[in-house]
Amino acid sequence: MRNIDDLKQQLITLKVAEPKLRARGLAKKIGISEVELTSLSIGGNVTRLVGDWKSLLLGMKNIGYMMALTRNEACVHERKGIYDNIKFYGGAHNMGVAVNPDIDLRFFMNEWEYGLAVEINRGKVGKLYAFQFFNKRGEAIHKIYCTPQSDLEAYHKLVHLFTANEQNPITEVDTSPLSGKIITPDKDIDIESFQASWEGLKDTHDFFGMLRKYNVTRTQGFRLAPKGFSQKVDNLAVVRTLKNAAAQKVSIMCFVHSKGCIQIHTGKIRNLKLYGDWYNIMDKAFNLHLNLEEVAETWIVKKPTEDGIVTSLELFDKNGDLIVYFFGERKPGKPELKGWREIIDNVNLISKV
Repeated sequence: MRNIDDLKQQLITLKVAEPKLRARGLAKKIGISEVELTSLSIGGNVTRLVGDWKSLLLGMKNIGYMMALTRNEACVHERKGIYDNIKFYGGAHNMGVAVNPDIDLRFFMNEWEYGLAVEINRGKVGKLYAFQFFNKRGEAIHKIYCTPQSDLEAYHKLVHLFTANEQNPITEVDTSPLSGKIITPDKDIDIESFQASWEGLKDTHDFFGMLRKYNVTRTQGFRLAPKGFSQKVDNLAVVRTLKNAAAQKVSIMCFVHSKGCIQIHTGKIRNLKLYGDWYNIMDKAFNLHLNLEEVAETWIVKKPTEDGIVTSLELFDKNGDLIVYFFGERKPGKPELKGWREIIDNVNLISKV
C-alpha cells in the first residue's frame, strides 16, 4: 500500500503543475483509481458514505433541481433536472431506472461500491456540493451535483444520514489491467441464423440479447449484419449529424454509458462548440462533451421493431467499447421521426464540419 501522506503531496504538486487536470486525469497521472484520489481529502472537503445506495438515490428527490453526470473515457453527459420516478427491480442484474423528461437513467446497482460526498471550493462563486459513486475498481460511475436551485439543507441531511462511522481514505483498490475481450471468430458464428434473428427483431431492447446469444461483439455484429442494416461511416459523421439536427430542430436521444449507469437526454439541441479535440453541446439543461480523437469507429445501424425501422448512430473507441449513441426521439407505438431518418440517410453528403 502506498503511503497516504506521499500521495497527498504528489496530488498537491501535480495540481500546481497541471491545474487543468480533473480528478480522472490526476488519478491516472499518479497511478491510482479516482476513488482513491478523491478519498485522500476525507476529513477535509470529502465525506465517506455508507449504506444502501438505492435509498440514497430515492432521497435525492428532496434536494430538487440537480445536475446528473455520467461519463466514460471519451464522452461526458450532463443533464439537469429532478431525481424523480426512481424504481428498482429484483433479480441478479439488480437494476433500477429513473424515467423523467429530464433525469432519465438506468442503474446497474451491482457496480455501485463506493460513495462520497464532495464539497468543491470555487472561490468567489462559492462551494459546489456533490455525490460521487464508484465501482469496485474505483472508477466513477455516476456523479450528482447541486445547482443554485437545489435545497442545500436537504443535501446536508442526506449526507449526514449516510455518513460512515470510519472516515479513512479508500486504499488498495484493484486497478490491474483487465483481460482483453474474447472474440468469437467469424467462422464459428452461424451467420445465416444471426442475420435472420436480426431481421426478426421486434424491439430495440432485444438487440443486446441477440448479440449475447450468438456471442458476438457489437461492432462484429455490425460487420455481419444483414445487407442494408449497418454501414460504417467516417468518424466526423457525428459532427454533421448533430449540426443538422440542431439546424433542422430535430429532437434526438443521446445515450452515454459508464460501467454502472446509462444516462439519456431527449430533446432538441442548439448550441454546438468545438474546443480542441472536444466537440460539445452547450445547452442550458444539457451538455455533452465528446473527444473526437478517441472515436475509432462510427456506424449507422438499423434495427427492426413493431413500429418500423429504428436507426442509430453509434461511436466506438479503439477497444471496441461503446462511447455514445444517438437516435431520433421516439416512444413505443410511434414510428421513427422522418427528420431523423433523413439526416442519417444524408450523413455522407459533403458538408463543412
